[in-house]
Amino acid sequence: MRRALYWKALLAAASIPLMVGCGLRGPSRFIREANYTETIRVACVGNSVTYGEKIRNREKNSYPVQLGELLGERWDVRNFGVTGATLLKKGDMPYWKEPAFYFAQKFEPHVVIIMLGTNDTKPQNWKRAGAFVDDYVEMIRTFAELESRPRIWICYPVPAYPGRLGIRDSIINPEVLAKIDQIAAKTGSPIIDLYRALSDKPQLFPDRIHPNAAGARELAETIYTALTGRTSAAPSTHQPTAAATPLSEAGEPHGADWAGAPHG
Repeated sequence: MRRALYWKALLAAASIPLMVGCGLRGPSRFIREANYTETIRVACVGNSVTYGEKIRNREKNSYPVQLGELLGERWDVRNFGVTGATLLKKGDMPYWKEPAFYFAQKFEPHVVIIMLGTNDTKPQNWKRAGAFVDDYVEMIRTFAELESRPRIWICYPVPAYPGRLGIRDSIINPEVLAKIDQIAAKTGSPIIDLYRALSDKPQLFPDRIHPNAAGARELAETIYTALTGRTSAAPSTHQPTAAATPLSEAGEPHGADWAGAPHG
């Protein structure tokens, strides 16, 4: 009981009233660079949408790379996305068992962005939907107890147009979204509404499941505003490119995959 109250207090300590107009729901406090004496490490945890599946030159155009470009050199944004991963521990490909989950913790992030739930809507996984809230809460707790004491944001998954590979938009909205609301209420975690950010934009989903580079840009901009309270200075200037990826202050490429991520 005391342990549960302890980690919930860690998350709730940063809570302030609802912020509107920035794709954010629930309590939040924006990140202030001046409060950090070192490079601000950001772990982007998720599935193929985070990884950048189907994006041309994903190493340059996935949302973690584009988020790093927006945030600048004081930030070190890393991609811990795993194609096919589920939030459910007993799903057909649990994120819990992936090396990326281990390395995301070893990275000792200051900020964690979690976007999982899309693959959980597959019939073979959603039959275990009763465990979704508890498993998600445990993942948040796992990150919250790291030595770096990260700030944690959880995301509504992006829509599917219509679903493929067993992924069902009819389950994402309303069922997954409703469960994420429950999780936010239990943990005090703010929600970034990426479902709304890419709703009614099927042209950004060439295969109906994975956003392209332009869609990844919209994800990056929405998350950037949620983290900083600022609007992107140049919201539409990014073009898919194979050019060199900008480096963080730590000398690492923004959005680098988890294999290069351990901090300590």
